[in-house]
Amino acid sequence: MTSVDIEYCVPCGYLDRAEQIQHQLLAEFGQELDSVALVTGDHGVLRVTADDEVVFDKDEGDEYDVDAITEGVRSHLGEA
Repeated sequence: MTSVDIEYCVPCGYLDRAEQIQHQLLAEFGQELDSVALVTGDHGVLRVTADDEVVFDKDEGDEYDVDAITEGVRSHLGEA
């Protein structure tokens, strides 16, 4: 099973974005995922990893788009 971590910057107020991503992933994939964990961070971080593979990273210039992040997780799961 796949574990997803959503690391978000607490001081930046990214909790809402992290929760939005978490909700969409759970609604879309449900029991296909072992866990979708919120991980607190700082320094502007907003990063989504699936089994330690980066799916989205704000620091890499990725644009915040929940649908694109969901598709990245879908690709990791091999559900093209």
